[in-house]
Amino acid sequence: MRNSVAQARAGLGWSQQRLADELGVSRQTVISIEKGRYDPSLPVAFRLARVFGTTIEELFIPED
Repeated sequence: MRNSVAQARAGLGWSQQRLADELGVSRQTVISIEKGRYDPSLPVAFRLARVFGTTIEELFIPED
């Protein structure tokens, strides 16, 4: 699954640590999500969408 989390985070000018703090997760979790090595839980995905003012569908794109 591809995602645009890193781009959305950069658009806000936030560090990975700042995003992690906002989400209540570790910086390592943010790194793993951004690199596509980890799919977040549904609650974390909803928090990501809320933080970036978008939808889960816009952040995460399934690869066929």
